[in-house]
Amino acid sequence: MNQKTNPKYRLLFVCLGNICRSPAADGVMHALVQKAGREQEFHIDSAGIGDWHMGQLPDPRMRRHGTARGYDFSHHARQFRQEDFSRFDHIYVMDEANYKAITRMARDEEEKAKVHMLPDFLHAHVAATIPDPYYGGDPDFEYALDLIEDACATLLAAF
Repeated sequence: MNQKTNPKYRLLFVCLGNICRSPAADGVMHALVQKAGREQEFHIDSAGIGDWHMGQLPDPRMRRHGTARGYDFSHHARQFRQEDFSRFDHIYVMDEANYKAITRMARDEEEKAKVHMLPDFLHAHVAATIPDPYYGGDPDFEYALDLIEDACATLLAAF
């Protein structure tokens, strides 16, 4: 079977609205996978818990900060769906509230076991969450990206 249609690793990043942290993690992971020449091995996507921003591009501030670092954050927001548990092998959430919301949707322990805290993969930083920069300023977006880059680099090395 063609690996492009059946990738080895199916990853989903989830945050509250799918306009800041999860599309950034999606874009960073895509860039890291591409740089490593491993695009055929991965299917990467992102989603939000809520439906407030469905169809929208990521927050303009996150896009601006991502572009400054060489990333393309052009994912259109979508809401997490029950079927995502069967479509993805690994679901990475940004904070404890995201974790609780997604694991409550799991139908069984197997689905619940797919959900992981992205901050658990930090290597160069210590943080319990990837804080939501939405109500913050430029330093908050930069910090979120620092954490996301760190965790995604650790994730890629683990695959």
